[in-house]
Amino acid sequence: MDESDFEGTLVLEKLAETNKVEDFFDAVDSDDFGRAKSLMKHAHIDAETIEMVLKKMADQ
Repeated sequence: MDESDFEGTLVLEKLAETNKVEDFFDAVDSDDFGRAKSLMKHAHIDAETIEMVLKKMADQ
């Protein structure tokens, strides 16, 4: 999974508001599901979207 998968999405916009985009991509790159989920929760991303992102991570 790379940055282009999320470019321009609500996920990136919300993560950018908390200055955690790089941390999120580091978590994705290292398959750190817990960290990715935590960062998205901190950015107030809804549970349905979080689950979709985690599923995409798992599918990679």
